Amino acid sequence: MASRFLSVLFLCLVVANVYAQDQEKVLLKTFHSISSNDLLNYDTELTSAKYGGRLSGSPGYLNAAKWVAEKLKLAGLKPGISDSSFFQYFPNAYSQILTPGTVTLLAGKSNPRKEYHFPDDFYPGSNTASGKVSGEVVYVGFGITAPNLGYDDYKNLDVKGKIVLMETGVPYGGNDSLQLKWEPYSYHRYKFQHAQELGAIGLLYVSKIANPNTSFLKGFVYAHIGEPVAEELFAGSGKKYAETRAFITKSMKPNSFALDKKVQITASSKYFPDGKSCNVIGIIEGSDPVLKNEAIVLGAHLDAVGSPGCLFPGALDNGSGSCDILAAAEALASSGIKPARTVIFIFFGGEECGLFGSKKYVESPIWPKEKVVFMINLDMIGNGTGLFLANGKSHPAILNYFSDSNKKYIHRDFDASEARISYGRPRTDGAIFEKAGYQTLHLYTSGTVKTVYYHHPLDNVDGLTPEIMEDAAKLLYLSVLGIANDGTTVFK
Repeated sequence: MASRFLSVLFLCLVVANVYAQDQEKVLLKTFHSISSNDLLNYDTELTSAKYGGRLSGSPGYLNAAKWVAEKLKLAGLKPGISDSSFFQYFPNAYSQILTPGTVTLLAGKSNPRKEYHFPDDFYPGSNTASGKVSGEVVYVGFGITAPNLGYDDYKNLDVKGKIVLMETGVPYGGNDSLQLKWEPYSYHRYKFQHAQELGAIGLLYVSKIANPNTSFLKGFVYAHIGEPVAEELFAGSGKKYAETRAFITKSMKPNSFALDKKVQITASSKYFPDGKSCNVIGIIEGSDPVLKNEAIVLGAHLDAVGSPGCLFPGALDNGSGSCDILAAAEALASSGIKPARTVIFIFFGGEECGLFGSKKYVESPIWPKEKVVFMINLDMIGNGTGLFLANGKSHPAILNYFSDSNKKYIHRDFDASEARISYGRPRTDGAIFEKAGYQTLHLYTSGTVKTVYYHHPLDNVDGLTPEIMEDAAKLLYLSVLGIANDGTTVFK
């Protein structure tokens, strides 16, 4: 009798082992179908001139969204909004920048006339008004009037009819509850509107990055400049730009004053107040009758910064993240092992304009929040040698799947961090989900190997390392599939 029992047990073990081997063969077949060549081709498509830099709200962005939706449809994903629509729309005003414009230091007592050059010295404002403004330059520090904080960069300062030279952000750098009080003053829209309300006719923003997260103000002309231009504007004042900025942040005291310089700014743009954008949402429905009611959300922003003076392709930021979740979607949809839980893929619009798409989703979710196991966000994941899961250490059950998948199949340097509260202005779509109460993680790369061109015309596919994109997509496929099919572990 014992011999018969042992024979049956042995047979069961053999069958289980054969089944496990077959399952791994199926898993690895799909795993190896994810290729760096496909990912590079996808990013090359999204960064092509026909999409105009994917500025959210523009026809170029909407056409890129249609391309992604078609790829999801071909892969077999269900539309996320209705039986026939992958698109979750929202209002998104935008501006078309027609020419680079000009920034000119006019001749004065202590300086000759100087023409600054695009894109080396300045970028046109992404939401600048058209026109030409000339005026004296006034340095206004961070451009903040905050009575509740006893801070005013404009105190005893007259900026009527003048051009203000302004810092981005706020002078306070701590990540604590005091930063919450500074947050309302950190928004570009507040700074621009406040300057115009005080009579300024134009602005030079010391932040030479293309940035559509600003507001269009009628008659208000502005440009982004680099720190070398700011230093030149300080010449002859008896102060140095870098030292003055450092004094403000260290002392927390304003240090604003008129510069003995005059500047002319010209711009040519067209404003579209009725623009609209969208999130692209696709779904792989879970295969288990019970677990399919729970969902895992993968997200990445699809938009970039457009063509302010020339094409800004947006290959790393964030063609890379979008291509990776597209590849993961195709792999999960085609896998012979189906996810038991539902998996949702969101390509956000409006991230660069102020996180519009993620805000739209959390306000109008397609899946009950309490039934979302976790959300993972990908942003700028196409340049590096290692992989990093932010917030992972605070969610060990989820982290285990990512670290184990990497250790067994991918073999990259892999690390993770604890979740921590960020008191400042939200900067990622993932931060919007965190604030809305979702369990949120962020997948990044580490060990940068190529120059990062952030919001820059050279953010093209030459700056990518496609091999890390391939491994990031493979890591998503393995880890998400494992978690989706785990019916015993508590992930929250």
